[in-house]
Amino acid sequence: MGERVSDDNRWTQCREIVELVTDYLEGALDMAARLNFEEHLAACPPCRDYLEQMRRTMELAARLGSSLLSPAARGDLILAFRGRGQR
Repeated sequence: MGERVSDDNRWTQCREIVELVTDYLEGALDMAARLNFEEHLAACPPCRDYLEQMRRTMELAARLGSSLLSPAARGDLILAFRGRGQR
């Protein structure tokens, strides 16, 4: 049977997932980080939900096209999403 993970450890792992989700979706994680990320997702429905929400948000944003945003607004949004997990 698998090792039981404490709630504190689970939340630490979840925070790390939030910080890495953009890199994961962009294919920027190395193999070890990607495997750890996917292992956590397999056992954590809330993180799977969050990943799907971010994936959908990125798809919808891509449909809008960057031409609708000023360069400053686009930069602000990128910084906001990348910094979200660091708060």
